Amino acid sequence: MKQTLILWGERYLYAPSLFQKLLSLLLSPLSLLYCFYMQQRYQRVRVEDFGIPIVSVGNLTVGGSGKTPVVTALASRYHKVAIVLRGYGRESRGLVLVSDGEKVLVDVAYSGDEAMLYTQLLPKAVVIVSERREMAIIKAKEMGCEVVFLDDGYNKHHIKKLDILINVQTSNTSCLPSGPYRERLWAGKEALVIEEGVDFSRSVNIKNTTEKMVLVTAIARAERLDPFLPPVLDKIYFEDHHFFIKNELEEILERSGADTLLVTMKDYVKIRTFNLPLSVMELSLELDDTLVTRVDTYIKERQ
Repeated sequence: MKQTLILWGERYLYAPSLFQKLLSLLLSPLSLLYCFYMQQRYQRVRVEDFGIPIVSVGNLTVGGSGKTPVVTALASRYHKVAIVLRGYGRESRGLVLVSDGEKVLVDVAYSGDEAMLYTQLLPKAVVIVSERREMAIIKAKEMGCEVVFLDDGYNKHHIKKLDILINVQTSNTSCLPSGPYRERLWAGKEALVIEEGVDFSRSVNIKNTTEKMVLVTAIARAERLDPFLPPVLDKIYFEDHHFFIKNELEEILERSGADTLLVTMKDYVKIRTFNLPLSVMELSLELDDTLVTRVDTYIKERQ
C-alpha cells in the first residue's frame, strides 16, 4: 500500500495522468498563493556574507535530483571542506557535528542518512547537520574549514553563495501543491543551472552482484535507478529517508527468494550493521570541465 502511494505521488508531480492533471488544476489557486508567498519571501531577504566561500547544490523541485553525488564530486577536490545539510529524517534536533573530518561522532539515527553517507564518501570532510544553516557555517569556520558546500540550500537566500541548480525534467511545471516546484528561479537571482548528460554523467558499479537480487530502496524518485539496474526479482520502494527495520528486510528476502538485497549507498549506511546479504550500488560521477572551472573560480575569488 505504501509503495503504491509513493509511486502515485511521484507520478502526480512528474508525469501526471489525466485524473491527476484535473486534480492539479483544481489545486492551482493554492499553487498561485504558495508561489506568490515564496517570491515575496525572496524579495524581502537581506543577503549576509559569512566570509567564506559557500557553494550550494540544489534543485527547484521536490524529490531527488542527484544533489548528493554532485556535492561529493565537487567537494572531493578541496581540502578543509565542510558539508552542511539539514539532516532530514534524523532523530536529533539542532546543530549536530556528525564528523570532525577525522572520525564519525554520532550514529545514523542521530545524523540522518544523507549526512552519514557524506562521512563515508568524504571521510576527511567536516559534516554538520542543522536546521539553521548559518549556525553550521559559523561552526565550520570555527573549525578551520576553508570552503562550505550546502546540500539543498537554494532557498537560503540570505546566505551569500554560489547557487548550482540541477535541472529536473518534468511535464508538470506548477508550484506545490499542483506540481513539484518549491520555488522558481526568481528574477535577479543568479544561479548556475546544470543538467545530467551535459554538465555531469554518472556510472554505477554493483558490489557483490548475485543472480537473484531484489531492489530495496528508500530514495526519492527511485525510478531514476532503472537505467543502471541489472535484472532483479522485484523492486520494493519505501518513502525517502525511511529507516529500515531488520525484520522487514528479512521478510523481503524470504518472500522474494532473493540471494541479496540490492541497495544504494544511502540505504546501505542505515542497514550495514544488520548482517544481511547485500549487493550495493556504488555511484561515481564525472563532472564537465566548465562546471569545475566555474566552481574553482568562485572559491578562489572568495578565499
